[in-house]
Parts: sequence; C-alpha cells; structure tokens
Amino acid sequence: MVTQVNSNTFSEEKENLKTIIVEADDSISLNKRVSNKKFDSDSESIQNDDEDDDFHITDEEIDEHYEIPTEEEMKTLRRVQGKIPFRCLLVAMVELAERFSYYGLSTPFQNYMANGPNDTPAGLLELDTSGANGLSYFFQFWCYITPVFGGYLADTFWGKYNTISVGTGIYIAGMFILFMTSIPSITNKNTGLGGFIVAIILIGLGTGMIKANLSVLIADQLPKRKPMVKTLKSGERVIEDPNITLQNVFMIFYLMINIGSLSVIATTELELHKGFWAAYLLPFCFFWIAVLVLVTGRKQYIRPPIGDKVIAKSFRVIWILMKNKFDFNTVKPSMNPTLDYPWTDKFVDEIKRALSACKVFLFYPIYWTCYGQMISSFVTQGSMMQLHGLPNDFFQCIDSIALIFFIPIFEKFIYPMIRKYTPFRPITKIFWGFVFCSLAMTWSCVLQYFIYKTGPNYKAPLAAGTPNNIHVGWQVPAYVLIAISEILASITGLEYAYSKAPASMKSFIMSIFLLTNAFGSAIGCALSPVAKDPDYTWLFCGLAVASFIAGCLFFYIFRSYNDTEEAMNAIDFEDEENEDIMFSPTNESDEENITQVMYSGSNESHEEEHITKVN
Repeated sequence: MVTQVNSNTFSEEKENLKTIIVEADDSISLNKRVSNKKFDSDSESIQNDDEDDDFHITDEEIDEHYEIPTEEEMKTLRRVQGKIPFRCLLVAMVELAERFSYYGLSTPFQNYMANGPNDTPAGLLELDTSGANGLSYFFQFWCYITPVFGGYLADTFWGKYNTISVGTGIYIAGMFILFMTSIPSITNKNTGLGGFIVAIILIGLGTGMIKANLSVLIADQLPKRKPMVKTLKSGERVIEDPNITLQNVFMIFYLMINIGSLSVIATTELELHKGFWAAYLLPFCFFWIAVLVLVTGRKQYIRPPIGDKVIAKSFRVIWILMKNKFDFNTVKPSMNPTLDYPWTDKFVDEIKRALSACKVFLFYPIYWTCYGQMISSFVTQGSMMQLHGLPNDFFQCIDSIALIFFIPIFEKFIYPMIRKYTPFRPITKIFWGFVFCSLAMTWSCVLQYFIYKTGPNYKAPLAAGTPNNIHVGWQVPAYVLIAISEILASITGLEYAYSKAPASMKSFIMSIFLLTNAFGSAIGCALSPVAKDPDYTWLFCGLAVASFIAGCLFFYIFRSYNDTEEAMNAIDFEDEENEDIMFSPTNESDEENITQVMYSGSNESHEEEHITKVN
C-alpha cells in the first residue's frame, strides 16, 4: 500500500537510496542541481587497470556553473572547445617520439632497399625499384595489420598502457637490429637483407601495438561530458562542445606526429653524408624519450578498466545479427528477456553505431593507396628531377611542414569560420579529404608528363641513371595537397573511430580504422609492377580518378550520417540520468515532493517495493 512517511523515515530512506547508488557506481560522484538546470562537476573516480585503489582526477578545467542547453540553443549558439588537460600533452609527447623514430627510420628505406653501394643515391640491398616498392608496401601493410592484434590485447587482457609499454620494448629491439646490420664494417648485402627483414617485422609489431592504443589513450584523458552552455567573459553565451574538444585533441595528436616526422630532414642528410648506420642510430636514441615519458607519467594517465571479454561479446552480437538479417531487436535483452543475454540494450546500440563507423571506413583503402605514393613513387619521381644537392627523399618533410603550418590554421580559423554558416560534419570533411588527395595525384600526373617531355633522358631517366632537366621544387604542391587531405580525411577518421566505438572497445575499433591502411598498402603492392618508366603518368592519373570517384560515392552513400551525428554521440550519455540522481532537499517543502513511498506488508516491516520520486 501507499504510505505517507514522516520526516525521520524520509531521511532514513533517502540515505539508504544514496548508499545504494554510490555502491552501484563508485567511479562517479557528481553534484547536480537539476532545479535550475545547472551543474558543477567536482571530480571523477577512474579505475586504474593495474592498481587496486581508484585513481581520482579532479577536473580543474570545470570552475564555473554550466547550463544544460535547450534544443533551440543547440541549433543557434556558437560552439567552442573545452579545456584540454595536461595529461593529453604527455601522451602526445610519446607519439612525437615514436613518430620521430618511425619516419626517421622508414624514409631512407627506399634508397636502402633499391640501390647498391655504388649507385647514386647509394643503398645496400640492391632490390631495384619494383622490389623496393613491394617490400615498402609490405612494411606499410604489416604496420597497419598489427594494430588489430594490439587493440585486441589492450581491450581484452592488458589495457592500453601496458600494451603500449610492451610494444615499446619490441620496437627498441627492432631498431637496434636495424642499426647493427647497417654498420658497413660488419655487414654485407645478405646480412643486411636478413637484418632488415627481422627489423621491420619487429618494428611493425611494436608500432602496431602502440598505434592502436596511443590515439585512444590521449582521447581517454578528456572528461566525458555532454554539450553545455557557458558564458564567456565577453558576455557571449556559447556551447562548450565535447566533440570539438575531441577534434582538437586529435589535431594536436596529428600535429605531434608531423613535428616528429621532421626527423626525415636529419636522417636523409645523415644518410647522404655519413651513411645509413647514422641515419638509423638517431631514431634509436630519440625513441628513449618515449620510454622516459611513459615511465615518469604513468601515475598521471587515466586508464579505464578492461572490458569483460567485450570483443567476444561483440562478435557474438554480430553473429546473431547476421543470422537474423541484422534485426537489432533480436539481440536486445529488453526485447528477449528469456534469452538471458550477457549485455545491455545500450551495448547493442553502441555496436550498431560502431558498425556504421566501420562501413564508413570501407572507402579508406583507396585514400591510403594514394597517400602511400608519398613514400614510394614520389621519392622515385624526385630522383628523375634536378635535386640541386638535396636527397631525393628529402621532400617528404614538406608534407610534415605543411601539416604543422595548416593544422593551427584549420583549428583556429577555417573550421570556426565554416561553423558560423553551417555545421562541418565528419562525412563532409572526409569527402573533401578525398578531393584534395585526388588533386595531389593530378598534380603528380601532370608533373610526370612534363618530366617525360624534358631531356636529356625523356621517358627513361631511371634507366639512364641521370635526371631530366626539371627542378625538383615542382613536387612541393603535391605534398601540400596531400597534407591538406590528411587534415580532412585522416584526422577526422581517427576522431570518428574513437567517438563511435563502445567505451570498452575503442582500441579495437581504432585498429579496424588503421587496418584500412593495410588494405591500401596491399593495393599499392599490386600496383608496384606499374611503377616503372614510362608508366608513372598513367599510375598517377588512375589514382587521381579513383580517389575522386571514391570520394563522390562515399558522400552519396553516407551523407545521411551527418544528420544523425548528434544522436549517435548521445548514446554515450544514455545512462547518465541513473548515474546522476541527486537528493538535495533544502527545506520541508522540498522534502514533501519526495515523500510518497510504496510499501507492501505492514508499517512495522516496511518491506519496500519501490520509491516514487515526484519532481
């Protein structure tokens, strides 16, 4: 029956209910004032996956009251980013050191593999251009298929931090073998080839374990919040949008990648003037910065708990969906209570969202095939031109310099300007990434046409061993266009993979996105027989057409995802109302609003069935 309880009974029931809620989720403690639609988030308790105690993070970035935006405010107010914690920059430093080593090592690979000691430029393994391109694509393929293994380990067994740490050790071993087998006094062609193959296998395995998790780890450092209205010092009311904050974190992450990739300037010069051993020694030494930051910052990082066999559960969900023509109602526990599924409806919704993201990734192999030309065919094209004392692989640093220049411009000016007039959703950004990639291939195609039209060797500069009379500086626009395409397609892809993945599967879904790069490398490997004189013009032309068509098809098929972007992101907050219940009656009238309690049995037993809270 329904009983009106007195003030003392109300207090006891209120305390009991508060205790139940705290015990149900002791990782979150929020104080929310619902009456005026404002809240102040004081702290979060994050479970560290290698410690028994909770790791408490005080969000110093939240220092004022925020308002929950209305539907009208969501449509009309300007959107800005929130503050980015310092721990994000620590993770970014690890990425900088790893990319410094990766690009510093891999940039000399083309010459190291293709040429001999007496060639110009010099090399060691004498595999010729086709053989070098094939092995180069294998290395790229390996580096982007191993993240699936790294993501599975992290989400199922070790956690992100531990997987990154193990990958770091494997990476160091591979670099050391590469360095030792490139020292001229103790190596030869056969020794160098054996050491090179072992090294790239170890480096690829290490980089895969790092790549799948580091981009996820940096995003995990952000507090998870809904969009909120805040008032700036100027008096302007804006929406602090966590999606924009996440976008800018990945922009910083990508900026660190490209600052690190400037190592190609140093390693190509060392390759030219000192030898490959010196070019490989520098990245080996620099990589220890990543080790130092990982070890010293280990207590600063937020490390969410490992999921309970979440990947196995997700594959079971997908298997049931496949047997039922992807009817998602067949896997929801609420719709099938007798089947006792070991997951929630929210998990099913997250799987549905993740599958949508994976469909978006299907077009990326075409993009990565074009992008891969930068470290293979572009290098060979440079050797056909007048270098004026520069190494033929030096110009890869133009891509990094362009990214370092353009990323802040896009973040501070271009994106905010576009958002003033229209939302710039991920699907639209990725489409324009494909377009700019197509423009880069078009430029290279036209440039290659003029290289073959110029003497003294015309259509056979590689066979002649001397370049044609055309300045290598004409390659710069192609690298710049590729850089712009990366901002629009590659960075957005990282952001999309993270934001659309279930919380306990983010490393695995990120590895699926990175896997598309492996398929791009496989396509590039299949195209390697075409990478020869006089067929480079047709290679670049075909890639330009393929990228443009793929971009148009991509936008046509997935443009509707732009309209559901907010709804897909809102899935992360479905349980928030249950987590954020607050009892804060301030007077007797407040107490009276929460005093109807349902009991079964006598007043003495007070056996509670449920409590009805009247707002």
